[in-house]
Amino acid sequence: MFSRTVLCLAIVSASTPLLADTVWLKNGDKLSGKIILFDGGKLLIQTEYAGAVPIDWKQVKTLESDQELLVKQDAYTGEKAKSLHAAEDGKVILANGEAPKTVELASVQQILKPKPVVEDLVWKGNIDAALDYQRADKDTDDYDIDFKTTARHGRWRHIAEGEYNREFQDDVVTTDNWRAEYSLDRFITDKWFWEGRLVYKRDKVEDLSRQRTVGTGPGYQFWDDELGAFSLGSLVNRTDYEFRDGSKENFYSLAMKWDYNRYLIGKKVEFFTNGEVAKPLSGVADYALDAEMGLRYKVTDWASLNLKAERDIVSGSDEADLSKTRYTAGFGVTW
Repeated sequence: MFSRTVLCLAIVSASTPLLADTVWLKNGDKLSGKIILFDGGKLLIQTEYAGAVPIDWKQVKTLESDQELLVKQDAYTGEKAKSLHAAEDGKVILANGEAPKTVELASVQQILKPKPVVEDLVWKGNIDAALDYQRADKDTDDYDIDFKTTARHGRWRHIAEGEYNREFQDDVVTTDNWRAEYSLDRFITDKWFWEGRLVYKRDKVEDLSRQRTVGTGPGYQFWDDELGAFSLGSLVNRTDYEFRDGSKENFYSLAMKWDYNRYLIGKKVEFFTNGEVAKPLSGVADYALDAEMGLRYKVTDWASLNLKAERDIVSGSDEADLSKTRYTAGFGVTW
């Protein structure tokens, strides 16, 4: 009798669905799943039967969720709700342990998971690859691979980046370079951090064949949440140039770097830009710029298509003058 009871309980438990968020639509339909975020007029809900489904916010009648969510009614402030409860048409109830608060859905600008600035462990990154084959008067083969990964533990953040570019024209190598970068950030407060960084570049075609940069300085993390991140950093750099003819230069510079990404259209599209502009403290060059900007479109939860533009400039030096722009399109993996 006891074993039969245990068996029945096990069957009932297995057949009972897990708690899920629910969205009621104005046309009478109901969707169950897990609310990912609401932004740009689209509510993104992860379902077991259709993956991530974007819903027009104007079609939502009400919703409920057992998650803790940040509900923002303007661009600057938000209220953390321990859960959301269904209300009358066009409204939702925010439950936060005190008196429940009913708000108009039309007044809500964003809903996202609250994310503390300092987490115990966060690891994210992406790998992008682009291949371009042209067969015309000049046969061209172009390969571009780059990656970026960030690991954060407590107040420490590790960032590793790398890139490899190689291009052939009629079997002659016209571009062959790679770059590796490592940064270690220590957060002093929730926003301010101190950064140490090492960059190495190798070019087998251009006159400027090697670059080594070591830098350190303060930075500020404006935000880092489900919709993206933005940080600025100022650095004092020591840079060593080595040219193809064997000559060398070294100098100090002041630099400003940025790292920005923003998810749009229910996290289906990501806009990103990052780079650095530096001003040497001696006359070795007027300025140097290394920047990229692009878009990623998520095909699946892990795969994406990407478009990128990269700009690399060293201006004001007879030996090191460089001005290059690259446009690439390819396939990527994100985690």
